[in-house]
Amino acid sequence: MFVDQVVIYVESGHGGRGCVSFRREKYVPRGGPDGGDGGRGGDVVLVADDGLSTLAELRYRKRYVASAGAHGAGARKSGRSEPALEVRVPAGTLVRDNETGEPVADLTRDGERLVVAHGGKGGLGNQHFATPTRQAPRYAQPGLPGESRWLRLELKLLADVGLVGFPNAGKSTLISRVSSARPKVADYPFTTLVPNLGVVTWDGFRSFVVADIPGLIEGAHAGKGLGDRFLRHVERTRYLVLLADATALAAPRPAEALDVLRRELAAYDPGLARRPYCVAATKTDAVDPQALEEARRWAADQGVPFWAVSSVSGDGIRDLVYHLGGTVERLKAEAPPPAPAPAAAGTEDDVWGEEA
Repeated sequence: MFVDQVVIYVESGHGGRGCVSFRREKYVPRGGPDGGDGGRGGDVVLVADDGLSTLAELRYRKRYVASAGAHGAGARKSGRSEPALEVRVPAGTLVRDNETGEPVADLTRDGERLVVAHGGKGGLGNQHFATPTRQAPRYAQPGLPGESRWLRLELKLLADVGLVGFPNAGKSTLISRVSSARPKVADYPFTTLVPNLGVVTWDGFRSFVVADIPGLIEGAHAGKGLGDRFLRHVERTRYLVLLADATALAAPRPAEALDVLRRELAAYDPGLARRPYCVAATKTDAVDPQALEEARRWAADQGVPFWAVSSVSGDGIRDLVYHLGGTVERLKAEAPPPAPAPAAAGTEDDVWGEEA
């Protein structure tokens, strides 16, 4: 099951209490205070994992609570500090505060870590509060409480190329032709209900990742046909392929369909309107010459590359793949590396003030 948005509750562990203890041993005069410190509570950490492609594992488990630190003991024994509770999420997960909607971080690289709830610091034992005028302090600090919050996780697919088109424009068939992805293919609209990823190998050993974005329709940017959920997965792509059905039964016609796709992309995110793209006329095995020429003329007017392909016969597929592979490599060379995700704010590392 493909799940691209979940809300979870995270709570870090409370710090352990410091201990009030005095050393009392035979033949040891003036033993003094020897209460140990409490251990630190466990953090809750999100870890990006390239091996995951969906947030389905987090759909049914909503609460992630780390263990509390152990309490201190006599003889200057400190309590155990608990390890972090790691929650693995797919690379490409955007983390937001669920109450404010503010972004917390964007986990885009495998192994990237984000502390979303810091464990409470353990309290100090009474050994720390002995002074020349107060040699037998009878108090210690309680542990600091952990942090808790609700987070909204949004997955945005990490792909080099995004296939965008109306329902039944041939996106799923094309991705199944150029990669090992096997999306559902049928002759009715909205066959594809979730995005699909495929790895395309070209020129022997080179590769890039392509995403099949479920069919968009007019009004998609406002949520029509779940378009706003689908468009989210186009945001990270480096290059777009606008697909137009070149058969006589195409509805809407290629020029109209391409105009709508461009408007929807711009309305959802103005940055997508500036994303480099090309046009591919599909289903040329059953082509309508007038529709094909209409798509070709539209691409020429926009000054973008045009390809005519058939996923059934394979015509034009190799040339399109090599164009996409070369373009992706060029764009990767031009683009700076992504900035590291911001660290979560609000640590509990400051030393407490002494009790009055």
